[in-house]
Amino acid sequence: MFPSQVLSIKTTGLPFIIILSALMAVTSLSTDIYLPAMPVMAKDLQGNAELTVTGFLIGFCIAQLIWGPLSDHFGRRMPLFVGMVLFVIGSVGCALSSDIVQIVFWRVFQALGACTGPMLARAMIRDLYSRTRAAHMLSTLMMVMAIAPIAGPLLGGQMITVTSWHSIFWLLGIIGTLMLISVFWLPETLPEEKRVQASLYGALCNYYQLLTNAKFMCFTLCLTFYYVAAYAFITGSPFVYITYFGVDPQHYGWLFAFNIVGVMALSIVNRRLVHRYPLEALLKFAIFVAALAAVVLAAATGLGFGGISLIVGAVFIFFCMNGIISATSTVCALDAAPNIAGSASALIGALQYGSGIISSLLLALFSDGTPWTMGWIMATFTVASAVMALTMQATKAGSEQSTIKN
Repeated sequence: MFPSQVLSIKTTGLPFIIILSALMAVTSLSTDIYLPAMPVMAKDLQGNAELTVTGFLIGFCIAQLIWGPLSDHFGRRMPLFVGMVLFVIGSVGCALSSDIVQIVFWRVFQALGACTGPMLARAMIRDLYSRTRAAHMLSTLMMVMAIAPIAGPLLGGQMITVTSWHSIFWLLGIIGTLMLISVFWLPETLPEEKRVQASLYGALCNYYQLLTNAKFMCFTLCLTFYYVAAYAFITGSPFVYITYFGVDPQHYGWLFAFNIVGVMALSIVNRRLVHRYPLEALLKFAIFVAALAAVVLAAATGLGFGGISLIVGAVFIFFCMNGIISATSTVCALDAAPNIAGSASALIGALQYGSGIISSLLLALFSDGTPWTMGWIMATFTVASAVMALTMQATKAGSEQSTIKN
């Protein structure tokens, strides 16, 4: 068992926000920090270093589906503790790897633990707060965690100039150890009387309940489709910026960071908006702005006008909306399944991060040597996300009419 709750921090204090933000940032940091070192890793390990990203995402998606029901049954702290231990072990394994097979294996192992951070941070917020307050808190967490994808590539790029890529994974091991220690100060947000008492098999059956929950799936698919588009940019942008437009690799990180600054800015704004407007209305507005930006991007890349400036501008607007879309869609989805928030958060995370696999496959299959492939993938799935937002509204209206008739 864990130490006495006397050591726990207050759930309304800055330390609580910082720890949850750091837990949510573990995933981004685990991938983004070593991106500048991938060419060197591929040479040293004599293999395709991109497999380390694929392996991490696969492990991340699958493991969440196990940890979710476990957290509903045993509480949030125990899975977080075990997860951080696995993350540290996986990081050390990556640092000691000498070939591509070894490091891909340890990246999968690392993901088994890393996934507990963002998944259970979301669940803990839902345990503690009502939907509006939860959206406010998630916007705050996203604002803080956005530092990771900005600092990660910049830090990794500097480290690789003075030391080997192994040191990056040693650093991740140290960060994981600090996160492990911080878990002891987190309160248990799911009291025993609210935990799922069914067997693990019964808890896993909750996924069927979630998949057949129309309201939950509308919000979840809205977020998933948006992230397919987002990962299309994350995966395709190195080719578009560096290879196609000839941007210096040292400046690529700044172009990427430019988008994250937009996410942080909208997250700050969203903290106020959630108290003034319905979450569904905010989500609908944000996703339609993102869809418009993605369609403009697809048209520009397809017709070959606007150049890199238009692409950078359209992508910036697209990513800015993430500050609203992620917070509102997550809270609304969790609100549709409050009694199994752990499983719900796990399924949201599995689909959200698994969307990156879809993006990478589509880019590999349909790449034509121009930015057009990235453009049409982003537009297609952002429009699909907007369609889900319309479906969500229709479902809500239908349920209201049914209630009035009854």
